[in-house]
Amino acid sequence: MLESTCPVGRTLELLEGKWTLLIVNELLGGVKRFGQLRRSLHPISQKILTERLRALEERGVVKRTIYSEIPPHVEYQLTEHGQRLRTIFATMKAWELTAESNSRSQ
Repeated sequence: MLESTCPVGRTLELLEGKWTLLIVNELLGGVKRFGQLRRSLHPISQKILTERLRALEERGVVKRTIYSEIPPHVEYQLTEHGQRLRTIFATMKAWELTAESNSRSQ
C-alpha cells in the first residue's frame, strides 16, 4: 500500500492489519502480558501477535517493558500517543450502536 499523506489515511494504515484493532482495544483496558493478550485474542497466532505489537511499538503506540526478574516477563501498554486512540474507539463503538439501532427500526 502507498503511504498516505492524509492524517486519516495514515491512522487507517496503522490500524488496518488483521488483529490490530483488537490488540489496541485490549490494551485500552490496561497493561497486559503477551500471554494475556494471546489468550484474550484467541485464536491469534504468536507470530501475528508479535508482528502487530512490534509495528505498534515502532509507531509509538505501544510501549514494551521487559522485567529482568526470575522468571523474566514482558508487559505491553499503550503510550500516551496510543491512549489518544481511546476517543476514536469510543466514537466507533457509539457509531456501531447507532447503526444497529437504526437497522432494527427499519
